[in-house]
Amino acid sequence: MQATQTKDLARAWSEAHVRPLWEIPLAHAERTQPPRAHLWEWRILEPLVLEALNVTSPDAVERRVLSLIDPGAAGGEFHTTTNLNAAFQILKPGESARPHRHSMNALRFILKGSGATTTVDGKVCPMAEGDLLLTPGWTWHEHKHSGDAPIVWLDVLDVALHLYFGTDRFEPGPVHDVPELPREAAFASANVVPADVANHGYSPVFHYPLADAVAAARHAPKSPDGTRRVRYINPLTGGTVMSTLDCYLVALDPDVDSVPFRTTANAVCAIVSGSGTTTVGDQRFAWHQRDVLSLPHGHWITHRAAGEPAYLFVVTDRDVYRRLDILTEEYHADSRAK
Repeated sequence: MQATQTKDLARAWSEAHVRPLWEIPLAHAERTQPPRAHLWEWRILEPLVLEALNVTSPDAVERRVLSLIDPGAAGGEFHTTTNLNAAFQILKPGESARPHRHSMNALRFILKGSGATTTVDGKVCPMAEGDLLLTPGWTWHEHKHSGDAPIVWLDVLDVALHLYFGTDRFEPGPVHDVPELPREAAFASANVVPADVANHGYSPVFHYPLADAVAAARHAPKSPDGTRRVRYINPLTGGTVMSTLDCYLVALDPDVDSVPFRTTANAVCAIVSGSGTTTVGDQRFAWHQRDVLSLPHGHWITHRAAGEPAYLFVVTDRDVYRRLDILTEEYHADSRAK
C-alpha cells in the first residue's frame, strides 16, 4: 500500500475511533513490574494530621480527611494501592460529621483516641482504639465525638473499583428510608444468629471490638504463612464483611520470619501493636504502632515482629479476585522476598 493510502486509512480509522491493536504499545507484552509498596509512618504523619484540625472543619468540607496516595500513582489518581483507597480522618472533641451515604463500601479502623461514635443506619457504634467499624455501601452514616482529645481513624474504601465501573454515587443527608436492623446483641453469641434476617450482601454487625479479634487470634491455628490469622466475617454467611473489602487480624510471633507469600490481590495494613519489619519484593520496611503499609499484588511478602508479638490489621480486595476466579496465592517456605 502506498504511503498516501496508508495515511488516508490511518486518518479514516482515527475518525471512526478505531485503532489497530498491533500499533498499540505493549499490547501483547506481559506486565513485569507490579506497583511498589509504601509505608506511611505515624511519627511523621501524626503532627501533619493534627495540623489539619486548624485548617478546616467537617462543617466546611464534609469530612476532614487526608488521603494516603500511592507515590507511583499517575497525576490526578488518589488511590493508596490497586483498588483500595485509604485515608486518615480526624475529629476534635465536640465535633460531628453530618450524615451522608454513598455507593462505595467503607470501613473505619480506630488508630488513636476514643469517645466518638459512628451511627450506621440508625445503629450507634462506639469507637475505641483497634475497633473495626463498617459503613457498607448506601448505608447512612455520621460521626460524633464527645471525648476529651482528638480521635484519628483509618478509612479504607473501594472508591477505585466504583470509579472504574462507573457506579460511584453520593447522597447528602437528611437521613431517610432507614431499614429496620437487628441490634448488635442479636449476634453476640458465636455460631448463633437470629432466624429470618435478610442478607443485604454485607454484615449486619457494624462494630467489631479489638478485644474479640485479639482473643480469637491468640487461639487460632497457624496459617500457611506461619502467622495466626483471623477473619472478620458476616455472621449470616461466614464470608467477607462487605462484598469488596475483606478484613483480617494477623498475629505475628516475635523474631520469626513468616513464610514468603505472594498473591494477585492487594491490601492495606495498619500496625495495631508491636514493631517489626515487612519485606515486599525488594523493599524492606521497619514499622511501629499506627503505621500504615500498602501491600500491592505480585510481590513476595514476609513479616517479622521484633522482640514481642505484633498484631496487624489487614484489609484486602482478595475476595473480589476469588469470586472472579482470578485469585492466585503462593507460599514458598524455601524462598525469601526478592
